[in-house]
Amino acid sequence: MGDIISGTRRTSFEALTARAAQAARGFAAMGVGRGDLVALYMRNDFAFYEASLAAGMLGAYPTPVNWHYAPAEARYLFEDSGAKVIVIHADLMAGIREALPHGVAVLVVATPTEIADAYGVTEECRAVPEGMTEWSRWLESFEPHDAPIAEPPGTIIYTSGTTGHPKGVRRAPPTPAQSDVMTRIMHMGYGLAGQPPTDTPITTVVTGPMYHAAPNFYGLTSARFGATVILQPRFDAEGLLTLIDGYRVTHLHMVPIMFVRLLRLPDAVKHRYDLSSLKFVVHAAAPCPPPVKRAMLEWWGPVINEYYGSTETGMVTFCSSAEWLAHPGTVGRALPDAEVRVIDPAGRLLPAGEIGEVIARQIGVADFTYHGDDAKRRAAERQGLIAPGDIGYLDKEGFLHLCDRAKDMIISGGANIYPAEIEAELQKMPGVTDCAVFGIPDDEFGEAVCAYVQPSDGANISEQDVKAYLRAQMAGYKVPKRVLFVSDLPREDSGKIFKRKLREPFWTGLERRI
Repeated sequence: MGDIISGTRRTSFEALTARAAQAARGFAAMGVGRGDLVALYMRNDFAFYEASLAAGMLGAYPTPVNWHYAPAEARYLFEDSGAKVIVIHADLMAGIREALPHGVAVLVVATPTEIADAYGVTEECRAVPEGMTEWSRWLESFEPHDAPIAEPPGTIIYTSGTTGHPKGVRRAPPTPAQSDVMTRIMHMGYGLAGQPPTDTPITTVVTGPMYHAAPNFYGLTSARFGATVILQPRFDAEGLLTLIDGYRVTHLHMVPIMFVRLLRLPDAVKHRYDLSSLKFVVHAAAPCPPPVKRAMLEWWGPVINEYYGSTETGMVTFCSSAEWLAHPGTVGRALPDAEVRVIDPAGRLLPAGEIGEVIARQIGVADFTYHGDDAKRRAAERQGLIAPGDIGYLDKEGFLHLCDRAKDMIISGGANIYPAEIEAELQKMPGVTDCAVFGIPDDEFGEAVCAYVQPSDGANISEQDVKAYLRAQMAGYKVPKRVLFVSDLPREDSGKIFKRKLREPFWTGLERRI
């Protein structure tokens, strides 16, 4: 088994598992049992692994919480999940103390030095507040859990909630056959083939917050499969290059915004580090602009892979570097254990090249429901598959191409306009770093196209420049009616642009599509 590394700290997965067994007995003493939830309001840390593993040993669900939440948002998730215990980093306590539900046990983890340094946490805020129960001291007071270990049911991940409240995706504990299917998917999609054991040791970096589904699954699974796992306290482009070079990192799971930040580094910095150890890099979670992916392939070589899926569907497509170059813009072809279709509004299967709603599912894995709201689960089902909310098409060879999110589609004067198409063109414009396109109210057409543009450093571009550029690339009705400029676009930690924050002011008090 491999080690887990965070800053200057290093421990083995076996040691974390042993501490988790002590925490499991402690959780059981608090009344945690099969089917219960343990909320983790934490950054990536050894204690995150300990609490996750401990919950699984009892057949309970670890439930990571986005620690960016405002108090009201955190309270909603704590109450909706019905968490029996909350495990939280000390420096995060002050921001949400008022949101902690009355009567729920709270265990506080002292914030480690490397996390405190990455987020500018003061020495005082790192310490466990007086009167609170400290995680390590608490778990070390228990003997290891020695009852038969339940089949871990997995993690309940709350979706990002770009509209309305987030929903917790809950699956039943997997059967042995379902576990085999998941193992095959992980081998292909994460490049973990041969684990465990493997002739070639795997070393990886968890670059994203583990309250998101993909980093959570990747970080926990890599450790279970024997990889050496490095926890990057907070993503930093040059910091990642330093880790790759210093630890001879072989595997990575990333999101496209990380590529963008890496590519912004000066050439002298890029060439300072030896990246030849990289064997398998995979990205997902947000669309990757083709120019960005091509630039990364030119720099890192044909080690970059891609998959598509959602918290609800799991990983359903995959493509290698060679397949992406042969089908530019694709997010991959259906995995052997998955089904992907594109349908029209009437539910009819569409032929290759025709745009419609994407529905998909991993076949042979445990089904899911939304925690406490099975009606929403039924509403997401189409023909036995799940609609993740994407619009796209399959090409003649079965490779999926995404056009947009269904909720982002603009209907202007009866014409369907896909913001992603406009964004893809804008991202090619000299002087544009990134952009977000969405619909705003229009008295005549119902909706009009609006674009937020983030210019490159030092670029001097105007609204008229943007419109003129797009008119040369696409039909006039797709050209934004309004163009606004911002120095930085709001993003989730997954790299997705938080369009709701941009769009909301235009629709406040008006009827709108959700």
